Amino acid sequence: MKRKLLCTLLAAASLICAVPVQAAAASERTVPVQVDGEILSGVSTLRAGVTYVPLRTLLESFGDWDVWWDAQSEAAKAATDGFHITADPAEGTITVNGITYLGIVYVQNGRTYVPLRLLVTQLGGGVAWDPYLGGAAVSSPEAEYDAADLYWLSRIISAESQGESLKGQIAVGNVVLNRVEDSRFPDTVKGVITQPGQYSTKYATVEAANAIQATDSKNGTYYYGICEDSVKAAMMGQVEMPSNVLYQANFSQGKGVWKSVYFNSGWYASTSYFCYG
Repeated sequence: MKRKLLCTLLAAASLICAVPVQAAAASERTVPVQVDGEILSGVSTLRAGVTYVPLRTLLESFGDWDVWWDAQSEAAKAATDGFHITADPAEGTITVNGITYLGIVYVQNGRTYVPLRLLVTQLGGGVAWDPYLGGAAVSSPEAEYDAADLYWLSRIISAESQGESLKGQIAVGNVVLNRVEDSRFPDTVKGVITQPGQYSTKYATVEAANAIQATDSKNGTYYYGICEDSVKAAMMGQVEMPSNVLYQANFSQGKGVWKSVYFNSGWYASTSYFCYG
């Protein structure tokens, strides 16, 4: 029986106390937000410790939502099967299926901004702050995987094996998952891939940790990447691999080779050995 990528959704609800928008704007800064491993388009901001996102952009990343501005009530509204939302800037409230929560709602450049954690948790999703990303990792209400784990697993798969077959990419990801379950390694995806001396990553400072960086042996530059194929590979998270395969490198190590795979991404070619630990 093979493991799936762990999928605990952070669903603790929290009420966001209202504070004057003008005061909060003084400490405002732009932050990245990713939903199920994909960076959210548009501008998301951090104000007084609260992340705000455009309502339409967030909900459309979740799937089939209708979002509109109601001129009569001067509020943004949204609906999908089983949910109806009203975000009222004047009242400073968000109403989800008839239950009203306090929270700053504001309109900027034609977009209605809402508190990220407040809304996502009421819809059944999860939000976690990722210090490496320097922003919020969101698990949508229908997600099978924890957003932060999916994001970082897809980054290491992309850095190690982008351009390879889906099976090869999954094998790279599965080594990470095997390590998460092994007591000799960190117990999180992020912890495994950022462990000193592991993989082809550079994490000298927290500031450098906003992307997985794989060194290009031809010119010494860094390759940054998160791509659709690697996200799919991370989401699948499984391959016919024993749970004690804990090493993947271009040389044999550990307690012997389980399987060797020839990788040729176009910019670098080598044989990768998947070894028992």
